[in-house]
Amino acid sequence: MAAQRSYRLRNLPGRPRPGAGSPEAMPAESGPRVYRVDELTREIKGLLEGRFARIQVRGEISGFKRATSGHCYLTLKDDDATLSAVIWRGPAARMRLDPRDGLEVIATGRITVYAPRGNYQLVIDRLEPAGEGALRAAFEQLRARLEEEGLFDEARKVALPPLPTRVGVVSSPTGAAIHDFLQVLGRRAPQVSVLLAPARVQGEGAASELASALRRLDAEDCDVIVVTRGGGSLEDLWAFNEELVVRAIAACETPVISAVGHEVDVTLSDLAADLRAATPSAAAELVAPARESLREELRSLRRRLQSALRLSLGRRRQVLLGARARLSDPRMALSARRQRLDELHLMGRFALERGLRERREALSREAARLERLHPRQRLGQRQRALADLERRLEREVLSGLRAERTRLTRHEAALTALSPQSVLDRGFALVSDQEGRLLRDAATVAVGDALQIRLARGALGARVSHHSQEASDARHPQDQEED
Repeated sequence: MAAQRSYRLRNLPGRPRPGAGSPEAMPAESGPRVYRVDELTREIKGLLEGRFARIQVRGEISGFKRATSGHCYLTLKDDDATLSAVIWRGPAARMRLDPRDGLEVIATGRITVYAPRGNYQLVIDRLEPAGEGALRAAFEQLRARLEEEGLFDEARKVALPPLPTRVGVVSSPTGAAIHDFLQVLGRRAPQVSVLLAPARVQGEGAASELASALRRLDAEDCDVIVVTRGGGSLEDLWAFNEELVVRAIAACETPVISAVGHEVDVTLSDLAADLRAATPSAAAELVAPARESLREELRSLRRRLQSALRLSLGRRRQVLLGARARLSDPRMALSARRQRLDELHLMGRFALERGLRERREALSREAARLERLHPRQRLGQRQRALADLERRLEREVLSGLRAERTRLTRHEAALTALSPQSVLDRGFALVSDQEGRLLRDAATVAVGDALQIRLARGALGARVSHHSQEASDARHPQDQEED
């Protein structure tokens, strides 16, 4: 590091370069350029961050400290030098490794300069134990090859029996994993019998013992097989990444649960098994599910959601932190980005609330429109219109009846006035011969003829005794009009 810094400083702008001797570039009478502190710091910052934009450093952790903000501060050291380092909150939350003093690690990140103190430091975004890189490459190569063969396909995996009565376990008989498994299983399902196939879980020969134990249990009458051990480094768990063990798990006809390491540890055995459990205790809960498992699943989903939210926020903060190298004052830029993040959060919340409010209003409008168009409403309108028409018809009919009754009364009065009965009521009489013909002229009858006389009330019989021409000529004018 010291040699690299010296090499870069020899090329700082303003220092004399071979072949650059123009009077404008370097006057003969002038001395060395005088830098302001911030100018020199910016020059050094640009050179270091450009030269060491992505590096890996191996060293021992010392003075590790996690701030309340979530950022981690530490020093990497070896026998001859120390290097200040920082892990921002986002990458720190995603790291599988738990940093602690005295742990030798390989840190991946970039060199930056903290201008207020003039210090350079390593900004770490990945941290792994020393020696893990080679194993990780071998892990990825074997994983890709076995995945291409289809050993990890979901289609070849089988479901666990709902109520297993005989469980086979492959584990170290002296490890904490088997004790945790048996304790949880005994509490949840004491009636289940357990057949243990002991095997070493790490070190030389562990892979062959694990594969042999799997084959023995697969030949037994077991309902499910559990492969388990406690957590550890990648080297400690390597036996469960051996091809021999992975193929033995894939070849088992009995359903296999892999509970290797902690929740963050993923081995090839986990990928080949029919089901993966985060811990030995979780494997026991999968073998013997209880009512509490549903509640635990909800709690697990809540934790995963919170973790996803933290991860999303961490990524946004990481994007803001990534822009520090391009800003003159990283702290001010970070504050601005955080403020912008808060604004976006509020804008998103307001937009969501506004969208929900608009959707509710639109739904209310549509509901009102549907209510107006509902057959019940239209039927009510038709019924009200029909009732109005019935009332109008009734009024029209009554009005017509009254008019007809009035007209009928007038006609009745006219007919009554012209009726013969009215004439009789005034004192006149109707005289007819024996054939019933009305007599209008006395000359039409002879003396001695029988006559019928009709009065207003009743009738008389009479006989002609004599004629009187004057009486005949003195007929009532109304009778003459009737002639």
